[in-house]
Formats: sequence, C-alpha cells, structure tokens
Amino acid sequence: MKTIAIIVAGGSGTRFGAQLPKQFLELGDKPILMRTIEAFGQNGDGSFDVIVTLPADQMDLWQQLCERYAFTLPHRVVPGGETRWHSVKNALDSIADPADVDVIAVHDGVRPLATADLISRVLEAARRDGAAIPVVMLNDSVRQVVGETSHALDRSSLRAVQTPQAFDARLLIDAYSQSFQPTFTDDASVVERYGHSVTLVEGDPVNLKITRPMDLALAEYLLNNNA
Repeated sequence: MKTIAIIVAGGSGTRFGAQLPKQFLELGDKPILMRTIEAFGQNGDGSFDVIVTLPADQMDLWQQLCERYAFTLPHRVVPGGETRWHSVKNALDSIADPADVDVIAVHDGVRPLATADLISRVLEAARRDGAAIPVVMLNDSVRQVVGETSHALDRSSLRAVQTPQAFDARLLIDAYSQSFQPTFTDDASVVERYGHSVTLVEGDPVNLKITRPMDLALAEYLLNNNA
C-alpha cells in the first residue's frame, strides 16, 4: 500500500509583497516548496508518493526552477483550483488507483520545516483513528469579534491547527465527494462535515507557515540553527 502526500502550493505572493509567489522564494539555498517536498520525499517514516498542486500559470516557472536547482526528487504536479478545497480535490481525482493507497497526508506548500517526528505522529494517529491533525497551544490572548463588539475567549480550550493533516485514503476521497462549502477551511473540516471525528496530536511550533517576510526571516533562523 502507498502513502500519498498532497502538497498544496497556490500562493500568489500578494500579501508577502514579493514578485515571486512565496512558495518559490529561497529559504537557505533553495525555494521553499523544494524544502517542503523534501520533508516528505526524504522522510524516515517511509516513502511518499508526492503530488504538488500549483496554479496552471505557475507550472512552467516551477519546471524552470527544478532545472535551475537540479531538483530531481520525484513528485507529480497537478493544476490547482479556485480554492484550497478545489486544489485538494484535483489532486485526489488524479490518483490512478485509490485502492492501493492507505493514508493520504495534506500539507501546506509553505510549511517547509515539518519534521520527520511530526509527520510520523500524524500518520500513526491517522492509521489508528482514520483522521488526525497536529495542533499547538495558543500563546496570545484571543477575542471573538461580533460586529462592533468583542469578548475574550478562554485560550486554554483553543488550539491552532497545523498541517500535515492525515486521513484514511478512502475516508478522505469519500469526504471530498461532498459539494464545496465556504466553511471548508481545511481537510479536517471536510472530513468532520462528512461525519467522521478528527484526532488531535501534538504539533510543533517550529512548523510555521510562511506568509509574511518576518516568517521567512524566522524560518531562516530556525533552519540555520537546526531548531
């Protein structure tokens, strides 16, 4: 049985303020997306079949970058969609033989520092329970805003959700047979809407999502200091 990693990379770089989409910016000596693929392609838990989703107008650029950086780690690229949900759906629809897949992990293309230990924890829980996601405690106080008012929430009962999120392959494919809903913010929300509970596992603060320049600077620091 195969394990598949779907890496969703659809950013435009608008919020980042860069000319290149943020997944193509360098972290260390190579683009962020290459480091993200390496987290799965070189993972000690076992080999993954890696599927990368990219906007159609970024595919030629990605091919050029792979040639420039001599990046040969096996992966397959499929067109992304209008939303993250549509991109994952396209990747799932591209799987030739779903019956030969046991677990599917879905990961953000701009989370390049996911460790082998984190990936293994999530996979183990998904194989046991069918669906698992990594979460971390919140450090800041949080408030819920309703119109012109707001009120404090108890952060001890809240968690920040990370990726990779991993699922029994049949469960995830079936869950994505549902029609798209705006409330589908991640894969766990799709699976929960389908009626399956999700197991929470310990995430990793180092597994940050690079969305702004300060995130890239922090990732550079963590990478250089082997955090």
